[in-house]
Amino acid sequence: MSESANSSGVILVGLDQRKLQILKAIIDDYIASAEPVGSRTIAKKYAVGVSSATIRNEMSDLEEMGYLEQPHTSAGRIPSNKAYRLYVDQLMNLNIIPLAETETIKKMYEQRTAELEDIVMQTARVLCNMTNYTSVVIGPKMNKVLIKSIQLVPVDDRHALMVVVTSAGVMKDLLLDLPQGINRDYLSRVSNMFTDLFRNKTFAEVDLTFVPHIQKEIERKKDFFNKFIDILSEGAAVRDHKDVHLEGATNIFNFPEYYDMLKAKEFLKLIEDKDTLYNFLNTMENVGVSVVIGGENRFDELKGYSVVTASYKLGDKVLGSIAIIGPTRMEYSRAVSAIDFVCKNLSDYLTKWFDR
Repeated sequence: MSESANSSGVILVGLDQRKLQILKAIIDDYIASAEPVGSRTIAKKYAVGVSSATIRNEMSDLEEMGYLEQPHTSAGRIPSNKAYRLYVDQLMNLNIIPLAETETIKKMYEQRTAELEDIVMQTARVLCNMTNYTSVVIGPKMNKVLIKSIQLVPVDDRHALMVVVTSAGVMKDLLLDLPQGINRDYLSRVSNMFTDLFRNKTFAEVDLTFVPHIQKEIERKKDFFNKFIDILSEGAAVRDHKDVHLEGATNIFNFPEYYDMLKAKEFLKLIEDKDTLYNFLNTMENVGVSVVIGGENRFDELKGYSVVTASYKLGDKVLGSIAIIGPTRMEYSRAVSAIDFVCKNLSDYLTKWFDR
């Protein structure tokens, strides 16, 4: 049995260079056309250097090896999930993103002054437009974001608004009841004190028992400080929900595979199931850019699609994840390049923004 080593040095048993060349040509052609590929097409369009008869023989071998499938209604072949996996891991050339697109994306981040959630949503739209697939984004999780500052702004004699600036934006609607004897100057001192204590910490790390140097102050106004911490924790908890957003939900219907009404209904059911999408993206955190192809997915609802994912970060902390969902006949080189570029730029932007 023949063997070949790819550029990474990985041995591909049974696949010599000619088979790999023909297989790559078939995958590229099928991704572009959505039509089963025959030996004549490969001989005419791709410089493989052999006759149609030889290509047919090689295609038969590739079919026996599980890399090609033959639809009942056609003499041509289509790639299997096994072929797509080999293609993604070993054969494809990453797409070079046009300079105009890279400049547009960079300018978008340079000009943004909105809260993080809005920026992430804009990122999802950009990714959807770049790839023409459906993009899914998990918003920033409150247990991952960092506190930048805490301000208590008096509303009247008995109430103050707690304004918490975080790496995910600003929380503005936390209303705190004030005991008698609390004035504006005291609120300012408390604001500065807690900003110093909790800056660059997560909400889970907000704990007054580990700050002994202010314990006397806390004991003097125990009810006030306990309420302060409760309001802060409750505000974070309210925002820590399954925040899943989609862009380009109907893009999947641009692909011939989903002209079928049954498949279309299955996809609509999938995108309405936010729990599945949320749980899937949660399992993909901290793995860099990942491609899950069709039946590789452990979630049954996603087995008919390919999903490319990446996480966006603040420094080394993962805040959330973004995904591209498309048919298994996905333009993987474009999808992988786009999501990698966009998530890296988003992460760089968040880190610089927070440092400022």
